[in-house]
Formats: sequence, C-alpha cells, structure tokens
Amino acid sequence: MADNDAPPPASSSLHRSDSQATSISLVRLDPAPIDSPAAEMDKPHLSPEDGDELSEDMENSTTSTVKPGSTVAPGLSGSGHGAIFYLTRLQKYSSFAINAFTTLHLANVSLIPAATGSVDASETYLLMTREIYQTAVTEPLLVILPFAAHVGSGVALRLLRRRQNVKRYGAIPGDRSRFSPWPGISYISAAGYALTVFYGVHVYVNRLLPLAVEGDSSNIGLAYVAHGFARHPLVARVAYVGLIATAAGHMIWGNAKWLGLAPSTRGWLQPRKGITGEEAVLVDRKTRRQRRRRWLAVHGAAVGFAALWAVGGLGVVARAGASGGWVGSLYDDVLARTGLYA
Repeated sequence: MADNDAPPPASSSLHRSDSQATSISLVRLDPAPIDSPAAEMDKPHLSPEDGDELSEDMENSTTSTVKPGSTVAPGLSGSGHGAIFYLTRLQKYSSFAINAFTTLHLANVSLIPAATGSVDASETYLLMTREIYQTAVTEPLLVILPFAAHVGSGVALRLLRRRQNVKRYGAIPGDRSRFSPWPGISYISAAGYALTVFYGVHVYVNRLLPLAVEGDSSNIGLAYVAHGFARHPLVARVAYVGLIATAAGHMIWGNAKWLGLAPSTRGWLQPRKGITGEEAVLVDRKTRRQRRRRWLAVHGAAVGFAALWAVGGLGVVARAGASGGWVGSLYDDVLARTGLYA
C-alpha cells in the first residue's frame, strides 16, 4: 500500500485543530416539542405588539392541550388553566349581567319616553323598573359587582399579558429601541376605557351626588335629566352623546366578539401558507368580502343601538325643559355641586 493511501493517525482524526478553533462553546437548550409542518402553517407569527385578541386566542388554545398540573401553564387546582383563562371568562360573563341592566335602563330612559312622548308620563314606568335594579339586593348584583368585575378583569388582563411579553421576549431597562411589552389596545378596549370615564361621570351626577346632597334619589328621575339639559345644554349633550357612542361601540362589538360574530383583525391580506397564484387571490377576495360583511353588520348594529338611546333621550327628555318650583331649586342645588358646570 502506498504511503499516501494510509489512514491518518488516530490522534489527528480525533483532535482536528479546526474543530477546536471556535470561541463559542456549545449552549445547552431545554427540550421543546417539534411543530409539524401542518401546525406551523397555521401558527400566527407572535410579537409583543399583538393585541388582546391574539393573546386570548393563545390562552384558550394552549390551555386546552396542556395536561393538568403542567409547569408550562400553571393553573388553579391542577386544571391547567392560567389566570388569563379565568379573568377572560370573568370579563365575559360579567358583561352578560351588564347587558341585562342596560336593557332595562334603555327601556325606561329612552324607549318608553319615545313611545309616550312625555317625560311626566314616563316617570311612572321609570319608578316601576327602578324597583328591579335599584334595590339593596339587585343594584350590587346587576350593576356594581358586574361593572367592577368587568373593568377590574380588563385591567388585570393587560397587566398579566404585559408580564407574559416580558417573560417571552425579554426586556432591557432603559433600552427604548426594543419593543414595548404592553399589548396593543384594540378598538373595543379603547371604547371600553372611554366608556368607563363617561359612565363614571353619569353615575356621579345622577346617583352618587343626589345621595350625598339629599340622602336619597327618590326625587331624581327623567325630569332631573331634562333639567340638566335645559340649564347646561352643551355639557349635558357632550356627556350624553359620549356616553351612548362609547357604550354602543364597546357593548355591540364586545358581544359580537364573545359570540364569535366580530370580524377578525388579523391576516387581512395574508392567505394561508402553501396557497399561491390564482387560488390565493380567490381565497383572499372571499375572506375580505366575508369580513367586510361582518364589519358592516356589527357597525350597523352599533349605530342602531345608539339610535335607540338617542330617540327618547335626545328626542324627548333633552327637550322637556327645566322644572319649576322647589323641585327645580332642588335640581339646581344638586347640579351646582357637581363641579362640572360653569
């Protein structure tokens, strides 16, 4: 055998200089499941800027596959569901109680005045329906607790999702070039935060302040609202229009989301991977048409809901005029202490 055909020495094959020349040592990685191509095709590309909808979808999908007691998604009592799972459902089911109260309130402050055409004729119906949701038992159950649970769970969800983003993607204090860990605010959430402000002012003027000034709200009704419109028309109209606009947008879109009727906000122009050419164009057009129809339907429902509030509230109550006598003086005294009117 020729010398140049002899195998290399063992020492040279086991200790090649080029294999030891790197300055980067091997890094030990924790084991992770390997996604199949089919699953990878439908997996959304995640980023910290994704909104509440994507975070909720991830929570619902992962908690259904994680085994009880898993360390991946720590839950309550070994159920495998995390805190976001329970907070999302608290937010959802508290909104149903708010819907019940809103239906009654819509009837006695707008629909009944629109049907009777008179504030005086509608006061009797207001007193009757207030016995349903303004007692010592029903007011906390239908109004106070659901509202506090809905708003509180929404704030807690944002804080927890921020914490998740920091854990997933990391954060460098003082480095503004990196992403913001706060989840994006959807239109539903933005309308909800604005509604919280308008609703808080509404409760303060129509419920809390009369209790503080007079000790009860037995004299507070549609005539009190009409008196406020007559005395301070600009402030009253801005507050009322803001209240019904944010309520219609948040509640209609929120209920559509819970019922699965709201159009998705992800992937408008991104067909599924593996679909190309004319087929991709057809799929994209069909998806856009479906979402456009849903978008128009939900917006139409929101506009209709706002119109129901306005037909009696702005069409009848706001035009009823100021009250006279001692009742008018009482209303003036209460409104003067709101600090909202110049």
